[in-house]
Amino acid sequence: MARKSIIQREKKKQRLERKYNLFRQSLKKEMSEVSSLDDKLEIYRKLQSPPRNSAPARLRRRCLKTGRPRANYRDFELSGYIIREMAHACLLAGVTKSSW
Repeated sequence: MARKSIIQREKKKQRLERKYNLFRQSLKKEMSEVSSLDDKLEIYRKLQSPPRNSAPARLRRRCLKTGRPRANYRDFELSGYIIREMAHACLLAGVTKSSW
């Protein structure tokens, strides 16, 4: 299981991303509408003003149950290990262990 401090840090990044999402979208839309280079540079400077951790690229997808950062399935928001355990315990409908 991931350390609780890392999970809390990730939640803080998610809150920041939601807070500044509309601001970033409006600046990007404005940048696409402006044609002069000087105006685009000014908008680009404004785009750099929010905190770095508010950027969507800094978010890490984690398992909801364990907080594991790798091998996550987007549909379930769980790691592969947890999905495997749930499939073996017959908790996932329609999932069977493959054998050939």
